[in-house]
Amino acid sequence: MRIAFLIHNAYGIGATIRATTQLSAALAERHDVEVMSVHRVADTPALPFDPRVRLSSLIDMREGTPGYEGDHVLNTGTHRMFPDPAVETGRLRYRTLHDLRLTEWLAWTDADAVIATRPLLNGYLARHGSDRYLRIGQEHLTLASHEPGLRADQNSCLPHLDAFVTLTEADAAAYRAAVPEAAERVHAVPPGSPDLGLTPSSRTSRTIVAAGRLVPGKRYDRLVDAFAKLLPEHPGWTLRLYGRGPEHAALRRRIDRLGLYDQVLLMGAVAPMEPEWAKAAIAAVSSDIEPYGHGILEAMRAGVPVVATDAPHGPAQLVADGVTGLLVPLAGGTDAFAAALGRLMDDQETRDRFGRTARVHAAAHSTGAAAAAYERILDDIRARRVRERAELDALTPRPRKA
Repeated sequence: MRIAFLIHNAYGIGATIRATTQLSAALAERHDVEVMSVHRVADTPALPFDPRVRLSSLIDMREGTPGYEGDHVLNTGTHRMFPDPAVETGRLRYRTLHDLRLTEWLAWTDADAVIATRPLLNGYLARHGSDRYLRIGQEHLTLASHEPGLRADQNSCLPHLDAFVTLTEADAAAYRAAVPEAAERVHAVPPGSPDLGLTPSSRTSRTIVAAGRLVPGKRYDRLVDAFAKLLPEHPGWTLRLYGRGPEHAALRRRIDRLGLYDQVLLMGAVAPMEPEWAKAAIAAVSSDIEPYGHGILEAMRAGVPVVATDAPHGPAQLVADGVTGLLVPLAGGTDAFAAALGRLMDDQETRDRFGRTARVHAAAHSTGAAAAAYERILDDIRARRVRERAELDALTPRPRKA
């Protein structure tokens, strides 16, 4: 089968991109796979794609190159799809040119299945996609995380897609309740994580690692404050924050104000991240919202115990409280998070027990399993289409013989 992913920007390092690189590689074991990036912002992607996966783009945004289209006459005005606030600002905002390129590609692609990866692209696929191929939308956040307008707009697309895939069963249930007429088309497929064969963590480094975009929802302020409470009784420990984003300056000021410039390190964005998890004694996730938790799974693969807030919806799906790590109720705030971190900082034996079990649990969440789940969804869609076509044929009067 020819499978095409449609993604906003394949050249960054976000969770959606990471999930797409991993799922496309797993599907390439048995299928012809292409990733179509709406934008091209670099010569090579920061997260490498499997050599078997073809990477193409619709709009070249590499400044200073012959193909640069940032100044294209149509790269102005407003696109005609519903607004998606996360991509309505900056130089990669959607314009008239995007309407043209996306509708053209959806009309001429020879894919057997197209998988769109964000609300705006789900909209293009639902409104301009063709019955020639299977149309699958993905949710990489959660229904509740979207502002009401975007929530309603994306929900209106679900009946016009062949399938809609969320990261967790809890979010799938929310979508089924919100769009009951499309309930049978909503599926939950955890993205999984590949086993890179890395040596697992020894959990002796006295290093806490957190990774993700530096945005308010990740609540790294909570993590820094919790660590500051613990440091006087835990000298020699360090906290490493990996990622980039708009909260960088505020975090830098917070770290300096607390006098933690030697103990809390802003490491920037690193790819691949897996080797960095193997250097950790503890993984920390302090989010208010965590749709899945790719970092949690990567840390568990490295044999690292996880301390995570019980944020919707990912951590509880991955972290077995008291078995592979500790789940902290959001209502507990900084003090509860500090207490959970302190428990593992104090106890090497518990870190080792949790870490060993985490590694076993993570093995069940493979990219191969995710690919197999998508294959079952695609097979079910094709079977449904055959059944619907047969039912339609049965209702169509046959011409009388002369």
